[in-house]
Amino acid sequence: MYDMSDDIKEILISNDEIKKKVQELGKKISEDYRGKDLMLVGILKGSVPFMADLLREITIPCTMDFMAVSSYGNSTKSSGVVRILKDLDFEIHNKHILIVEDIIDSGITLSYLLDYLKGRKPNSIEIACLLNKEERRKVNVNSKYIGFQVPDYFLVGFGLDYAEKYRNLPYVGVLKDDVYK
Repeated sequence: MYDMSDDIKEILISNDEIKKKVQELGKKISEDYRGKDLMLVGILKGSVPFMADLLREITIPCTMDFMAVSSYGNSTKSSGVVRILKDLDFEIHNKHILIVEDIIDSGITLSYLLDYLKGRKPNSIEIACLLNKEERRKVNVNSKYIGFQVPDYFLVGFGLDYAEKYRNLPYVGVLKDDVYK
C-alpha cells in the first residue's frame, strides 16, 4: 500500500503548530473586524483547509465566498498568466474583504486578484495567508495576517499540492526532490 508520507523529506510545520497559529489569527481578525461587514474570500483549492479552520476561530458574524484563480497549471512555477476559473457568487461592494490564501509565493496571482477586486469597490481588502514565501516574491504583495514565514522549499500538505496530490496531509511538509523533478 502506498503511503504519501514516504514522499515527504521532512515535516516543516506540524498540525499542532498550525492549529495554534490559526487560533491566534482568528482571534486577531475577530478583534480587527468587530462591527464590520466581513467577507472571507477563499482562493480554491489550496485555501480550503486553512479557510475552514480559520472560519471556525472567527467569533464575529461574517460571510464567505470562493474564487478559483490559476497561474500554475501543472507546473511547479507560476506562468505569470493569471486566469479566473471561478468568480465570486456574491457582491462585495461596501464589504470588508479578507482574501484567504494557503501560500503567497511570487505574488503575481494575488497582485492581479487585488486589482481585480478593488474595481468592485469594497470598503477594504486584506490578505490572510497560512504561509509566506518572501524569497520567491516577484510582485510586492503584503499580507496583514501571516501564519508562518517559510523558506524556498517545495511544500505540500494542508491544502498545498503537487499535481493535485498531498493537499490532505495534516501538516506542511517538504516534498522530496525526486518526486517532482
